[in-house]
Amino acid sequence: MLAAALHLAPIVGAEKSKVPFYVAGGLLVAWALIVSLGLGLRRTDFPGNLAGQRAVMAISAVLVLAAVATAVITSGPPAKAGAASERTPSTAAPSTAAPSPTAGPLKLVANPGGQLSYDTKQLSAKAGKVTIDFASFAPLEHNLTIARGSTVLGATPTFGGGSRTLTLSLKPGTYTFYCSVPGHRQAGMEGTLGVS
Repeated sequence: MLAAALHLAPIVGAEKSKVPFYVAGGLLVAWALIVSLGLGLRRTDFPGNLAGQRAVMAISAVLVLAAVATAVITSGPPAKAGAASERTPSTAAPSTAAPSPTAGPLKLVANPGGQLSYDTKQLSAKAGKVTIDFASFAPLEHNLTIARGSTVLGATPTFGGGSRTLTLSLKPGTYTFYCSVPGHRQAGMEGTLGVS
């Protein structure tokens, strides 16, 4: 099973389908339930002998390795499908170039594919009233939090499947925007807001 997962790595990696991981994880869960509840609790002598112990350990190890291998293979950013001009917004890599300051509402979008990222790592605005239109159609709920240092200046509610607007009065300086859902910022869902 592990050899099959490794042979399918280029195909699975190119498409970034999570189905192989779900299948491998499901098999591992089913095996754990069968071994613990179905056999372990009902038979006091399970697995019976040394050969049975080794078989249970070998099957468990193969299923764990398959789940880990498919998790690694199917994770990461989507594969590049062509030139940057041909990418759609849902597959485009987050922008790292500093945009020019704008007086109008800023736009920020959570990755709709489920990755913990925004569509850009940098925003730029003019000092004063700064409005950010934040959209999230990702499978997980997100929010937008603005901070300067360790001081949180404002945040949207945590939501999914829609958009929210955050308006703050900001002085010139560098601010951080991030998702405050536990683990999301640590996974890379953050960026810099430059105000001039």
